[in-house]
Amino acid sequence: MQTPYELILGWRYTRAGRATRRNGFISFISGVSMLGIALGVAALIVVLSVMNGFQKEVRDRMLGVLSHIELYDASGQAIPDLGAVLTTVRQHPEVVGAAPYVGAQALLARGEDMKGAIVRGIDPAQEPQVADLAKDLSQTSLPRLVPGGFGVILGGELARSLGVGTGDTVTLIAPSGQVTPAGVVPRVRQMNVVGTFDSGHYEYDSALALLHVEDAARIFRVEGPTGVRIKIRDLHQAREVAISLAGQLPEGMLVKDWTRQNRTWFAAVQLEKRMMFIILTLIVAVAAFNLVSTLVMTVTDKRADIAILRTLGASPKSIMGVFMVQGAMVGVIGTGLGLLLGLGIAFNIDTIVPALERALGASFLPQDVYLISRMPSDPQRADILPIAVISLILSFVATIYPSWRASRVNPAEALRYE
Repeated sequence: MQTPYELILGWRYTRAGRATRRNGFISFISGVSMLGIALGVAALIVVLSVMNGFQKEVRDRMLGVLSHIELYDASGQAIPDLGAVLTTVRQHPEVVGAAPYVGAQALLARGEDMKGAIVRGIDPAQEPQVADLAKDLSQTSLPRLVPGGFGVILGGELARSLGVGTGDTVTLIAPSGQVTPAGVVPRVRQMNVVGTFDSGHYEYDSALALLHVEDAARIFRVEGPTGVRIKIRDLHQAREVAISLAGQLPEGMLVKDWTRQNRTWFAAVQLEKRMMFIILTLIVAVAAFNLVSTLVMTVTDKRADIAILRTLGASPKSIMGVFMVQGAMVGVIGTGLGLLLGLGIAFNIDTIVPALERALGASFLPQDVYLISRMPSDPQRADILPIAVISLILSFVATIYPSWRASRVNPAEALRYE
């Protein structure tokens, strides 16, 4: 099958030779447009991949402490039939682990220093099923939490702010007191610090205290665990699994997945990512609309060629197709180069960034300032495909007006001065 001449001429104009100074300049402008599209697409891919990487890194650190799903009694008291609830939860095909807990808030004091804390009473035998942090502590400090021992594991920042370490004692003050002839007296308990942890997430390192579930129940005067922490196979299915479990549990049980526990943070990240996408898309748009000037100059330079084609029987639609092919070629090649460059950087950023740091003698992510010391990257198809499609659409739109003007060239006027 014979190739349409519109494609042949469009490709020929795209790689316009340098026989004349004017042709050389047009070719240079076309190359700049192509390079601009490539750099814009590459920048979009790299920036969004790095943002995805940071989000994944923070999310994984967060879920090292949190569970995928939590369920608890609406009254804040002990779950009435814990055994039946655990059986129902563990029978769900997506659930891989479930562990009871007691959740409360309290004050921790050491001398004159006093800090608010999130107290979580856990079962050391079952907690590693639902939290990576507990799995990391299972061979060190977690076995030291024994019933009646009143031991506590503190977040690293919390321990440092109180000035305590392993082997020291802290005073736990429960929020609800006990009534005595002298009035309401807060419940106070001396706790032995049996270990500390650093999860890499400041919010939990500065406020979380882990106790044995039986000790927590005794201190806060509840009859048993007040909730159940759940881990599932696919964390992205947490909302669907939570809805499914809510329909199987007794009335009065509340279910909350990890996306709702940190809704504000994830909403802020998504908004920032969306705004960066819009801002960087403008770079691609500027480069794409450089095609307008390139095609206008090409149309002006090729007026005689257009006139000859028209006299040979080419229709205005065919003339328009020639120049649309030229602009589309620039867009396709620029987008393709941008995809290759962007994906090449995104997949190898863990090698490129250290090389740049060594070459410049600088550290982009100092470990003593940031939670992580390496540049994370997570290229996702859901980001890359829209980038490529938008780049191609902008390039195509930019070719419409110059191509239409080319189709309107009057052969007689164009050949008058040739």
